[in-house]
Parts: sequence; C-alpha cells; structure tokens
Amino acid sequence: MHSFDWTVMCAYFGLMVLIGWWSHKRVGNVKDFFTAGGRMPWWLAGISHHMSGYSAVLFVAYASVAYTTGVTVYFWGFASIGVGVGIGSWLFAARWNRLRSKLGVASPLEYLAMRYNVTTQQALAWSGSLLKIFDIAAKWFAVATLLHVFAGIDYNVGILVTGVITLFYCTVGGLWADALTELGQFVIQAVAAIVMLVVVLGKLGGVPALWTMWDKLPAGHVDPTTPKYTGLFLMVYVLVKTLEYNGGMWNLAQRYMAAPDTHAARRSARLSAGLYLLWPLVLMFPMFAAPLLVPDVDNPDNSYAVMTTTFLPPGLIGLVLAGIFSHTMAMVSSDANAISAVITRDMIPVMYRKARAWTPPQGLLAARVTTVSFVVLTMVVATQAQNLGGVLQLVVNWVAALMGPISIPLLLGMLPWFRRCGPRAALTSWAGGLVGYGLVYYVIDTSQTWLVATPVLVSLVLYAGLGALAPERSETAEELMEVLGDDDTPGTAEPGPEETRLPA
Repeated sequence: MHSFDWTVMCAYFGLMVLIGWWSHKRVGNVKDFFTAGGRMPWWLAGISHHMSGYSAVLFVAYASVAYTTGVTVYFWGFASIGVGVGIGSWLFAARWNRLRSKLGVASPLEYLAMRYNVTTQQALAWSGSLLKIFDIAAKWFAVATLLHVFAGIDYNVGILVTGVITLFYCTVGGLWADALTELGQFVIQAVAAIVMLVVVLGKLGGVPALWTMWDKLPAGHVDPTTPKYTGLFLMVYVLVKTLEYNGGMWNLAQRYMAAPDTHAARRSARLSAGLYLLWPLVLMFPMFAAPLLVPDVDNPDNSYAVMTTTFLPPGLIGLVLAGIFSHTMAMVSSDANAISAVITRDMIPVMYRKARAWTPPQGLLAARVTTVSFVVLTMVVATQAQNLGGVLQLVVNWVAALMGPISIPLLLGMLPWFRRCGPRAALTSWAGGLVGYGLVYYVIDTSQTWLVATPVLVSLVLYAGLGALAPERSETAEELMEVLGDDDTPGTAEPGPEETRLPA
C-alpha cells in the first residue's frame, strides 16, 4: 500500500471515532444506548439494518465461492436475505417495535420471560451469546486476512487495530453511534464499490461486459445452484435467513425496535430488503469476473484483495479497503450492542439480584463494561480462527446451522399461530436442534445442505408439533399476544405509565 492509501484509511478511522464521540451526547440512559430511545428515522434504521447484516466475510469467504463456483453465492448468500427480510416486514418488524413502544423492552430477549419463562430466556441468551463470540471472531479474522494481503500486516495486529477502533465508538455512543457510522460507512462503501466496478469494466472492455462477460466464465459459473449448493440448500437458506435477519441475529431486531412506530419499522425493513436484492450485485460483479482477470490465484480467499492491489492506483486501494472495513465494523459494533443488551438486561439480573435495582447511570456503565468485555473476548477467539475451520466454516456451518434452534422460539413465539407453544415446546425445540446439529456434524457424514437444514427443521417440527399435540396456555402469554397483535398509530414513543410493561 502507498502512503495515499494509509492516509485514506487513517481518515476513515478518524471519521468513525468522531461520529462515536458526537453520538455520546445523545446517550443518556440504557434505552438510548440499546434502542436509540425509539427515535431513529425509518431510512436510517433501514440502512443500518442492511449494513449490520454482512461483513468483510463477503470479500474473503464469499469472494472465494464466487471465484470457484460463480453466481450461486448471490442467490443463497444475499437474495435469500432480501426475500427473508421482505417476509419479516410483514410478520416481525411491527411486533419488535411494539415490544419497545408498549412494553418498554430494550433487549431482544427481554420479552421471553413473559412469553415462556426465565429458564427459556436464559437458555437462549447463553447459547446465543456463545454463538455470537465465534460469529464475530470470524469477521475479525476476515478483516485481518485482507489487511495481511493488502499491507503484509500480521493477523493479530490487524485484529487488534480494527477491534480497538470499533470498540471505542460502539462503547461510547451505543446504537446511535452504530447507526450513524453505518450511514457513513454505506456512503464510503458505495463510492468504493463503484470505483472497483468501473475499473473492472475497463479491464473487460467497457460497459458491454455487464452482459457479455458471462459466456466467457468457466462452466457452471452462471448456474444459480450447484451440486454442493443445491436448490434444497437455497430453500433452507431462505428459511434460515428469514429467522436470522428478522431478529434471530439480535442486533437486527434492535433496528426495528429503534424506529419511532410500527409503520416506520416496516418501511425500514422494506428498504433493507430492496438493498439486499440489488446492492450485492454491484459489490459482487468484480468477484464474478475475477476468474477472467486473475486466473492463477493460489488461495481463492485472496482473490478480491489480489484484484484490488493489482488494478487500482494508490489512494483508491485505501478507499476500497476502507469500504471493506465498513462492513465488518458495522456488523461487529451492532452485534456487540445487542449482546450487551442481552447480558445487561437479561442475564446479569438473574445471576445478580442487586442489578435489578441499578440506577440509570449504573445500568449505562454496566452496558459499556459488558460491551468492552464481549468485544475483547471475540478478538481473542479471532486469533484462533484458523484452528476452528476458517472463516467460511464458522459463518456457514456453525452460525447458519445453529441460528435456527435459537431463533425459532424467539421469533415464532411472537406469532398468533403458535400461541399454544409454551416453555416445553421452546426448550425441547432448542435442545433438539442442537442435538440434531451435533449428530450431522460430528457423527453422520452428510452434505452441506443437510448440515444447515437439519437443526432448523428439527427445531421447527418439535416447536410446532409440541404446540399442536401438547399445548400450553398461559394468561400472561395470551396478554402478550394481544399487545403484539394490536395496531397503533404513527409516532408511538416511549411507553407511558398507563401502558403494559414487562414484569420486573
């Protein structure tokens, strides 16, 4: 990298720090820190939702699949998310928003104690938090991989630098800092992506390459499915991503909760869904073209980085790298905020009774300390990512496969069709999904499709089946269903004293 590139990178990091410090003034209590006080505009919530959904893994692991296999990665990796978030705009966005506006919820798992019981809430909180440690560690390692290829920086140093800067702004400014930095990152990423697209088109002969390149790619690269990524795999991924991107990945539920009202929450979801269907095509076109431009890359994980350093002049390399950083820093900061919410609001009060009487300043301090501790732990795990199977192994196999057992009781518990599913169904489906994953991963030699499909399908069958065969009714759960199903008017703000609240 040239000195111009380092200048661009330093300017980017400086901008993120300044936004974090400015956002600090908007955070006065725990609800501001975790849900922006319910005052986030719908368009900002939508962009934040989109930017929080993918990271530098796109430019490492997914770029590797695009290099070796072709366009299939767009269909199961991103189109599935667009479809899933579109479904969520109808089913889940408004319900998440009502949890905040009508029940005063500040954590995505806070309502589970009322919907099921504390035991179910704690099982999902602990297992989901542990899973997120490995998910975020994979993101740190992906960024470190790119820094290593671009600038020869040691992996651990790359993890440390990006982690510390992200830690500063997400700890100081909370969800406001996350959303505002994600807006800035979206702009930077857009400029970087368009620059890369223009350069690649120039190498391929101009704008006509947008429709003439495909016939020149290796055989099978234009097929939406492959023997490994089958049609069944694609359908399962739509189910997984519907659960994951509508609240199963807790930080994304916060974007719906932060919107002013249910109408704004739905609009933010639709904006995010549209971006997932269209924007990845711009980001990934250079990745699809990579076999024609850099055909002899030894490690496909490095294909995008090799293309960038080969074709871009000084200064633009730093811009593209800043755009890549923006993905990971957006996802990790929002994940850290969500996990901190769950630990502070749901886990610590159960383990430490005095936490239930914390004053607002004490609660805010606890939220920041929890955020720091969690991010540091993920950075430590990231240094061992290669020993855990690499980036794609962590993201696709571990996270996608285990997301179903955690998110099915969380999300389906909001829907009236599953009102008869109680704590027994929730815990059984959670445990059954984890056992199913253990069997297909460690005992039964199976395909990638069934590795991802088994846990989510087992959890779904157990949850719905027990609800039908052994229904559990709870007056508290019924009241919750009524609240979640109510319509409301635009502009609903923080709950007043007359509104229903979760039990202490």
